[in-house]
Amino acid sequence: MIPLVLIPGMMCDARLYQPQISAFSHRVPIHTVPVSTHSNMQDLAKDILDNAPPVFALAGLSMGGIIAMEVLRQAPNRIAKLALLDTNPRAEAEEVKSNRHVLMANVQQNGLAEVIANTIPKYFSPTESLSTQRNLEIIELCNAMSQSSGVAAYINQSMALRDRQDQQETLKKLAANVPTLILCGEDDQLCPVERHTLMKSLMPHADLHIIKDAGHLPTLQAPEQTNLALESWLFT
Repeated sequence: MIPLVLIPGMMCDARLYQPQISAFSHRVPIHTVPVSTHSNMQDLAKDILDNAPPVFALAGLSMGGIIAMEVLRQAPNRIAKLALLDTNPRAEAEEVKSNRHVLMANVQQNGLAEVIANTIPKYFSPTESLSTQRNLEIIELCNAMSQSSGVAAYINQSMALRDRQDQQETLKKLAANVPTLILCGEDDQLCPVERHTLMKSLMPHADLHIIKDAGHLPTLQAPEQTNLALESWLFT
């Protein structure tokens, strides 16, 4: 069985994929990789390739998906399957760059608490209550992952996202022969559905799944639906 490499999103770790690890680890070797060791996408991707099996299935969510595209760009022959979840193939927009500089300065001066508290609500639907038991547990987990990651990881990841290259040509040219899943939460505020229909237009062969009742983190917000899509992608 081809091993599965999971790339977490910004300020996340393997816990982002715990429902998937629980569902699939008895069927396939799973490797979850760190995403805070460098401040550019090229070196983050190179680290993954240096430590990954020779050929593997690759899945990434949000920043993890952006890194996955760079892994594909560097070594398309090593990617047996590709899953891009709640992510964005475009370079960082100028207005987002400007805001990112403000956030980085805030974190360097004041720590993570304020920035993370303002970010986490964007992981959910704008009309959704954050006080349900499920959402409170997800918020607690996101806070725990952020604190485990720390300020240095936030700065490194922010710089990598800020300076990333556009990967639309990578997807169009290099993913054509790779079985590909594109998946996102229907209510994702950070990487909206249109980013994923764009990727589908670049990769007509890809399967596109829009997960209902989920925002930016469908692996946690709708694990059953997400697992069904991933199972079909991974095992067929």
